[in-house]
Amino acid sequence: MTTQTITAAASGTWTLGDLEVNRIGFGAMRLTQNGPAFAPGAAPSDRGRAIGVLRRAVELGVNHIDTAAFYFSPLRSANELINQALAPYPDDLVITTKVGPGRGPSGQWLAHATPEQLRGQVEENLRQLGRDHLDVVNLRIVGTDSIAERFGALADLREAGLIRHLGLSNVQPEHLAEARAIAPVVCVQNLYGLGARPEQEAFLRSCGEQGVAFVPFYSIAGTGREAGASGAEHPQVLDVARAHGVGPAEIRLAWTLHRGAHVLAIPGTGNPDHLTANVAAGALRLSAEDLAVLDSVGPSV
Repeated sequence: MTTQTITAAASGTWTLGDLEVNRIGFGAMRLTQNGPAFAPGAAPSDRGRAIGVLRRAVELGVNHIDTAAFYFSPLRSANELINQALAPYPDDLVITTKVGPGRGPSGQWLAHATPEQLRGQVEENLRQLGRDHLDVVNLRIVGTDSIAERFGALADLREAGLIRHLGLSNVQPEHLAEARAIAPVVCVQNLYGLGARPEQEAFLRSCGEQGVAFVPFYSIAGTGREAGASGAEHPQVLDVARAHGVGPAEIRLAWTLHRGAHVLAIPGTGNPDHLTANVAAGALRLSAEDLAVLDSVGPSV
């Protein structure tokens, strides 16, 4: 498949509130360092290359970028790279960020933000991105505790005009119900990919029924998570990839997009060739036979 002329528009579109995005987007987590994200002492990425990847992504029709103020390595911040590469921002570009987690200057993880601390995290994202409002803010959580106070604090910032739309990250179905009773939720960002467990599949379907976008993270990396995809790959994935003349990463992305019109993808990379291939995966159309082969891959995420 020729990838040079394929743009993100080939993946179709979905609407986050009143913001239309192409279903293939870009995740900025891996943009700031070489090697695993968040690794202590990680070597910073090449600044020029990272800026080039961001600009190329937009040239290829990507209009949904996922980021966070805690995406940084020594010398590099994902938000500031985005600002440097893309400001003044295109009118159709949607930047989604996350709040909740925090990291100290040396990279150590801090306790998740309290409701009172979330405004400071929102303001830091605004400062780094050079914006007067954030398009979409996901509340990222760990655990099963109530999110009412924290989500309520973000809902107040939405009412104040600092945030346009709200989402959730790393949550359970009960969290979505709790949040929707407070304010509209446009997306859920959760671990998901080929080999997902039945409860993950059920939550994905439930989001679609409620008109909420489902945005998987680690849809390529799987169990590799922050470290990225491992060298090993399932034979079923390799078989389908060979049949389509693409790599296994593109098949994993295409399979993810086939799970529903409300499913978005945010593959991240600092490699311009990988970026082009990821965007082109949005044009792949898997047959019923392909999907049956891929669905036979056992739970792994």
